[in-house]
Amino acid sequence: MKSFQGFKKGINLGGWLSQCKHSKDHYDTFIGEKDIQRIASWGLDHIRLPIDYELVQANNGEFIAEGFVYIDNCIKWCKTYHLNMILDLHKALGYCFDEYETSTDFFQSEKLQNMFISLWVELAKRYGKYSDCISFELLNEIVDSNISDIWNTLTKRTIQSIRKYAPTTHILVGGVRNNSIEALKMLDMPYDEYIVYNFHFYEPLIFTHQSACWIKEMSTNFSTPYPNQTQNYIDSSKQFLSPGSEQIYITHSQDPTTNLDTHFFEKLFIEAIHIAEERNVPLYCGEYGVIDKADPISTLNWYKDIHSVFEKYNISRAAWTYKEMDFGITQEHCSSIIEQLVKLL
Repeated sequence: MKSFQGFKKGINLGGWLSQCKHSKDHYDTFIGEKDIQRIASWGLDHIRLPIDYELVQANNGEFIAEGFVYIDNCIKWCKTYHLNMILDLHKALGYCFDEYETSTDFFQSEKLQNMFISLWVELAKRYGKYSDCISFELLNEIVDSNISDIWNTLTKRTIQSIRKYAPTTHILVGGVRNNSIEALKMLDMPYDEYIVYNFHFYEPLIFTHQSACWIKEMSTNFSTPYPNQTQNYIDSSKQFLSPGSEQIYITHSQDPTTNLDTHFFEKLFIEAIHIAEERNVPLYCGEYGVIDKADPISTLNWYKDIHSVFEKYNISRAAWTYKEMDFGITQEHCSSIIEQLVKLL
């Protein structure tokens, strides 16, 4: 499979310029140069930098000059410590993955789509000259599985506009269903040689999101280990996740009476791997990780298994996430395993 050079192992800087209180005080204190230095010391080669449109674009479409300074500073720090960067638009004007019920107008509104493209043109003008170390990710997690054609059309329009200013920058494109690996086949053929197929992966979800307060049916006291017998994941998914969530374990596990292991990851990845090989595009997992409610040893077991499959199939990736955000690996929760964990990113 085609390699994504310079972006093999990374970590997200979630919660800094995205999914945050958008204020100068937060921007100035949440992440600093020492954090970038620490990430580099782990032997990683890149960071994924999620940004919300509010950082750099007002609701009338005008750009916010001071917001770009934080991206510029991060680029400077990354250059100092020899890290590459993926610039990820995590939230666009009119669309946010965790507010998708109120974001449906984005895919019907020419005005909102034009403002989205105009933001990417501005980003391309500013950062296209760094194509050797910066890649672009168009938009985080398209939720609705029914708008794949609309998303493909918007993706093409946006890439065509970006290419006027960033002809050789790698551009990451994810599918519907929250960047599901199973939705990559619904993407259009790559538009040029600098396209990367992007997916997110949190399976088994009942493990990685145990006790997650934002999941409607989830008990905040529920816990489950990894590895665990497949049937236990099936039963708890029926109880705490949306209807049908258990089907993924039934379809991709070897035997409900055995523990999930690397074979589960391989079975889920293999179709996407074949698609990437056939279309000659790199494969990139932009998010994967375990909630801080899981016990540390189980977390380490999960990272060991998924890491082995990433390595086997040459899949580039960035763990979610560096700090806080319920998944941060630098929090006290992971202190007992952090030295082992960073070797498995």
